Amino acid sequence: MNWANESSLREFVLLGFSDKPWLQKPLFVLLLISYTTTIFGNVSIMMVCILDPKLHTPMYFFLANLSILDLCYTTSTVPHMLTNISHNKKTISYAGCVAQLITFLALGATECLLLAVMSFDRYVAICRPLHYVVIMNPWFCLRMIAFSWFTGFSNSVLQSSLTLNMPRCGRQEVDHFFCEVPALLKLSCADTKPIVAELFFFSVLILLIPVTLIRISYGFIAQAVLRIKSAEGRRKAFGTCGSHMVVVSLFFGTSIYMYLQPPSSTSKDWGKIISLFYGIFTPMLNPLIYSLRNKDMKEAFKKLMLLTFYYKK
Repeated sequence: MNWANESSLREFVLLGFSDKPWLQKPLFVLLLISYTTTIFGNVSIMMVCILDPKLHTPMYFFLANLSILDLCYTTSTVPHMLTNISHNKKTISYAGCVAQLITFLALGATECLLLAVMSFDRYVAICRPLHYVVIMNPWFCLRMIAFSWFTGFSNSVLQSSLTLNMPRCGRQEVDHFFCEVPALLKLSCADTKPIVAELFFFSVLILLIPVTLIRISYGFIAQAVLRIKSAEGRRKAFGTCGSHMVVVSLFFGTSIYMYLQPPSSTSKDWGKIISLFYGIFTPMLNPLIYSLRNKDMKEAFKKLMLLTFYYKK
């Protein structure tokens, strides 16, 4: 009997840190602050990228898409996590679990590809500035975004199908905050090695290939920046690219740790903490990193605040 048939009338128990009651309130406060900051920061970036004509460039088009992505990414898990932490009954329906798994996987994979696209944009801007307008034309940018979203959701459907069709022999307790592949695989009562091998292959495509392309792009960028004679030019280039590399390191580092090793080798509590980094904290940090390290963004924020204050008066 496959998992879908066996579980259609059941619900899952999301254990989280239920074995550590003293951690529930601090975790609730931390998640609430993080989610509120994520909403405010990403909505602000989306607004300034849309309202300020100076930001109607490929770089900020991709950044606005990253903000939309992060907003949806955290919303797919955090509200339900907050509800479960504040209640004794920590459950999720089978349909809710499936929806959460597919959405979280799709948006996570899309972000991997989008970060690679953003690094290519910076490569063209710094290494081939005279060809930038021709290469990064609106039609090309739209195709890159469409490719990222389509590939992300296709990967999610494949990985979710493989994970959900594993037999679990009545097991309902998911030792995690939300429905995620490594935690769900641990419920299976069958040999997971063939499925793990297939999932590993897809994870390599989605994680290692983009991060490799990003490293190559920034290798060329570093060489080009070092050839810039102006100290101000080098500082601006390193500032823009440095913020991107911080996001890449946080997101890919934790995701690779979680998805490119067997589920059994991941420590129970450590895996939960790692998932908080790429699922919650990175989307929260993205707006802070891009806004604080970017002069154009800071000026656009000031204009937005002045307009808001003016209309309130």
